[in-house]
Amino acid sequence: MTETRLHAQGKVRDIYDVGGDRLLLVATDRISAFDVVLADPIPDKGRVLTGLTLFWLERTGQIVGNHLLSADRRDFPEPFRSEPSLAGRAMLVRRAQVIPVECVARGYLTGSGLKQYRAEGNVCGVPLPPGLGEASRLPEPIFTPTTKAAEGHDLPLTFEETVALIGRGLAERLRELTIALYELGARIAAERGIVVADTKFEFGFADGELILIDEVLTPDSSRFWPADGYAPGRVQPSFDKQFVRDWLDASGWDHEPPPPNLPAEVIGRTALKYQEAYTRISGERFEHYRHRMGVMSDRDWERGAMDLDRLRTGSSSDAVAHDEGEHA
Repeated sequence: MTETRLHAQGKVRDIYDVGGDRLLLVATDRISAFDVVLADPIPDKGRVLTGLTLFWLERTGQIVGNHLLSADRRDFPEPFRSEPSLAGRAMLVRRAQVIPVECVARGYLTGSGLKQYRAEGNVCGVPLPPGLGEASRLPEPIFTPTTKAAEGHDLPLTFEETVALIGRGLAERLRELTIALYELGARIAAERGIVVADTKFEFGFADGELILIDEVLTPDSSRFWPADGYAPGRVQPSFDKQFVRDWLDASGWDHEPPPPNLPAEVIGRTALKYQEAYTRISGERFEHYRHRMGVMSDRDWERGAMDLDRLRTGSSSDAVAHDEGEHA
């Protein structure tokens, strides 16, 4: 039986070292806002993130390889194989040497990109035409990398700063891959009525091969907007934790721990938004994904939260913080 050794823990994911240059990535139902992990989980959020990542990894292999070995619980080493709570929310992956750059692609102007544009007329050193506003579509997708901060906020990098950090050849390759992945994802999502405003990718090296790692084109790593409601000049509705952010802001919370508890209505509406994102993008009902991955109960997530906590607290640990920043 494999020792359960917690390798790293992020805001959402628990990462276990299962030996043989393999890791088990477990997407919990934890949710963060303003870089603070909230006390209330969002039911099945981790399964949405895992399901969408699996969907995209199947479709991006012609652009770049990835770290996935299996998401079938029967392939996991014990004791993970015997944990029903891991069904649909865990991936067995190759261990990779992580490149210390968050690779962000933007097709639309919003968030920190809009703030930087208004102050400097560019985003991460990429000049943009005057007159752009909230949710403006950019002339073409741009590469706007950031640092990978273990704590706090990632910081924007110009391309030349990225070169200084990792070398010109690798920086150019990451820019090329990031834009290609974004364009593929944006095209497929558009066919399903969703605008991908921006997204971020992570890369690493495994056995000398540059590969795509971590989550891919999920509501946590991307901004998804409904295409039928898109209107530049205003903040767009989105398929993510916007309900949570809006409620927290209206509550008067100062964005410092401890956060307030979320009302049941906010939790429920957020869960439905995540599940709708999965269904619209994948074309598969989320309930079918759960069944296909071996989830036995509609309310499995309730017991699952306790099981995941038992796994985490019962493991030996040399865990370090794993950066899972808010999307930019």
